[in-house]
Amino acid sequence: MTGWKPVLRSVSKQFLLPGSLYLHKKEPFHLAHNIIIIGAGIGGLAAAIRLQAQGHQVSVYEAGTKPGGKLNQFFQDGFRFDAGPSLFTLPEQVEELFSLAGKNAQEEFPYESLPIITRYQYEDGTVLHAWADPKAFAQEIQEKTDDEAAQVEKFLQKSQELYGITSHVFLERSLHQLSTYLQKDTLKSMLKLHKLDAFRSMNRANKGYFSDPRVVQLFNRYATYNGSNPYVAPATLNIIAHLEHNLGAFFPKKGMYQISESLYELAVELGVSFHFGQKVDEITVSEKSVTGIRIGEIPIAADLVVSNADVVPTYRHLLASEKAPERTLTQPRSSSALIFYWGMEALFPELDLHNIFFSQDYSGEFETMWEEAGISDDPTVYLYISSKQVPDDAPAGKENWFVMINVPPQNGQNWDALVAQARKHIIAKLSRMLGRDIESLISSESVLDPRRIEAETSSYQGALYGNSSNNRFAAFLRHPNFSPRIKGLYFCGGSVHPGGGIPLCLLSARIVSDLIEKRHT
Repeated sequence: MTGWKPVLRSVSKQFLLPGSLYLHKKEPFHLAHNIIIIGAGIGGLAAAIRLQAQGHQVSVYEAGTKPGGKLNQFFQDGFRFDAGPSLFTLPEQVEELFSLAGKNAQEEFPYESLPIITRYQYEDGTVLHAWADPKAFAQEIQEKTDDEAAQVEKFLQKSQELYGITSHVFLERSLHQLSTYLQKDTLKSMLKLHKLDAFRSMNRANKGYFSDPRVVQLFNRYATYNGSNPYVAPATLNIIAHLEHNLGAFFPKKGMYQISESLYELAVELGVSFHFGQKVDEITVSEKSVTGIRIGEIPIAADLVVSNADVVPTYRHLLASEKAPERTLTQPRSSSALIFYWGMEALFPELDLHNIFFSQDYSGEFETMWEEAGISDDPTVYLYISSKQVPDDAPAGKENWFVMINVPPQNGQNWDALVAQARKHIIAKLSRMLGRDIESLISSESVLDPRRIEAETSSYQGALYGNSSNNRFAAFLRHPNFSPRIKGLYFCGGSVHPGGGIPLCLLSARIVSDLIEKRHT
């Protein structure tokens, strides 16, 4: 039981000193507040639904022309593409939003579980199917690699244990309020901190579980789910495997954009007011209390403001006259993405909805990305084909390919050269591993790189998940879901606590609504 003491000491010394935890007095009772949310990303939509359901009057201001943020879609040459996040886990978080509105989520938001989560292919010809049934998945690994099914089952049990310890403390509540640490289940979790495996890297821990490098590589991949490096990030991130392999992966009947579309429709039905094409220029503050926003020369009053925008531009541009939390804003950013959207003039029956084509030198791929801010000549390629589940997403006899690699955040690189080089290497890799001339089958193409991600979503440096988690204290380094200096100002979305990705963005909205309910109603 000695392992937990240095964790507690380090956390308390660096992040839990007075000034890092905040006590707030509850306001006198008010029936409702006028609340403005900046940004109609998935976090902003969820926050709008929750706050409107609490009885507040919510208005959402979005610079773009439609809801969804990164979770969006577009049409191109007869193909439909989900533009951003493509994996759906923890669907109960979406269902909860419908339940708050008295709706039947299964009727309003139909989705299905995936029998195969991901198809993995290696350069040596090995193909592994990550079956949704954990025992079938473990058996698949035993039959095709040098590791045993029992090792996989033991790993997934550990992943489940990690999730049980961390979810209530690190994911579902504010880490920056003293009351969180006085909860009974929090105190129980704190006594188990020695089990979090925070002092080993994910790669080191996974090499302790598995002897086959292919299996280690498969589970190391989960660090990329929050834009981190498995050779540096703490093994605590092995909780991510639990979400997929123990709880399952799912798919909305109409594709991933159905999540954004359904939540937007629900918010409108509840009475939320949306203002698209309205770029907010300032969050207005008077005497350390938020007073509303400004668009151009027009002030718009509000009792409370929730920023769903990236926390860096929120402070740098919307709160330019206020003191910024420099230590938080200057943390290293997560990885970004380079995505090619290809309309393919052929069918590939061997492929699934989610496919991974692994790099032969995984550590070298991350070294190039994180130490050189470049792109490996042999990147791991993720291929998502929504037309496997939604045939109308592509014309008959064709497929819509969402081809993505992880890349460093935007920091002045020559992206035109990097994109051209990466495209060449990706096409060569897929042609080699699939045994077909891929380039000749591409009839339609669009490209999304970190520059465009930053320009279109205001994600600082194009980072997909805000700060990276290449630090055992990363959870404490994220910005809290409220401003400790400006009364009435709150934050949700992937750049603040608890992190990026659909499930964590939805949880950030829950934390914000809980804070507002406790403080302002």
